[in-house]
Amino acid sequence: MISTTGRKVTKVESGKPCPCVQAKGINGGNTSQYFVDRQTDRQTVTDTSKPSYRVPSMAEIAALPWNGFTVASTFSGAGGSCLGYRMAGFKVLWANEFVPSAQASYKANAAEDCMLDCRDIKYVQPSDVLAATGLAVGELDLFDGSPPCQAFSTAGKREKGWGQDKTYEHGAKQKNETLFDEYIRLLRGLKPRMFVAENVSGLVKGTAKGYFLDILAALKASGYRVAVQVLDAQWLGVPQQRQRVIFIGAREDLGIIPIHPKPLPYRYSVRDALPWIWKAEHDISGLMSEGDITNKPSPAVMAQRTGSRFACEVQSGARPKIYKSAEGPSPVIMGSRVADFKQGTVCRKFTIAELKRICAFPDDFVLCGSYAQQWERLGNSVPPLMAKAIGDSVQLTLEAIPQYQGAV
Repeated sequence: MISTTGRKVTKVESGKPCPCVQAKGINGGNTSQYFVDRQTDRQTVTDTSKPSYRVPSMAEIAALPWNGFTVASTFSGAGGSCLGYRMAGFKVLWANEFVPSAQASYKANAAEDCMLDCRDIKYVQPSDVLAATGLAVGELDLFDGSPPCQAFSTAGKREKGWGQDKTYEHGAKQKNETLFDEYIRLLRGLKPRMFVAENVSGLVKGTAKGYFLDILAALKASGYRVAVQVLDAQWLGVPQQRQRVIFIGAREDLGIIPIHPKPLPYRYSVRDALPWIWKAEHDISGLMSEGDITNKPSPAVMAQRTGSRFACEVQSGARPKIYKSAEGPSPVIMGSRVADFKQGTVCRKFTIAELKRICAFPDDFVLCGSYAQQWERLGNSVPPLMAKAIGDSVQLTLEAIPQYQGAV
């Protein structure tokens, strides 16, 4: 829909998950705010056709039995994909992440026997991974990687930014569109039984298709049978609309065919994840859309913008007061173009605790840094429940190898 000011406002239907949580806001750079109605005199309607939404705690995940398979992970961020593999029963032996605030979050949640390599991946050699894990070439079960996706994201500059360095919070610089090459270099040196590589759906759209075809050819030339699908997290147990390109490869000499997880027959809404929220409305550039989005999966969540307007006091008949803090969640409404405040309603941004549920992280998962950094960690992560579904499919494929069936 178009507002009276001529600015576009997204109108969303009820009964769907939240749009995608990304590192720069919700469902694109201009979408970063929800209006939350916390009236307590209403009853939540429960859908009995699906299990209740629940993510296991960190203690429950730590207590899960090992399925016998090992993982090494690159571009690990705060550990979303690694946590998903742990939910599936895998043991994560080694991970690599070079952004300090992401390292802090990863370390706070990692298993004791997992080594975190904090170097730039350009300096990591296959021999380093093998020495850290105690494995020989070809013995690692799963090699995971999520090369940074800003170069291909439809929410970013795409090809306009290719060839330009991205500067990270600690001053390091990388050309993100080239980082898949580093992943493939390590893949060829390690020769794991299987691999999983993840990126944004923008990799298969527009000019970026050329990169996609080059990446696919290079993965196949590394000695793997490769299957590729665009998976949507909302059909894998995550209350968020989040599409990702998932490459799954199986080493050719093993004689197995990689498979992707099948979609669930149901999906979760924002209200399933956050039952105390009655009404939530999607905002773009300070304009509130029409329509309650609580009964659908969340839009894509992206990181808080430093210095952006997002808060105003809710006072009956008073002009909204705008705040410019980017270091903490606002307890009040974003923008100044919202009329008719309601008695008993608190309008605010999602808290980090609420975002963790929308992004399918455990309630007790530890995130370090400022509010903006924690939001970015969630927005950049693979939702753990999505990674678990992928891990379950990888396990089924690995179990088809004769050596895991008791054969010689």
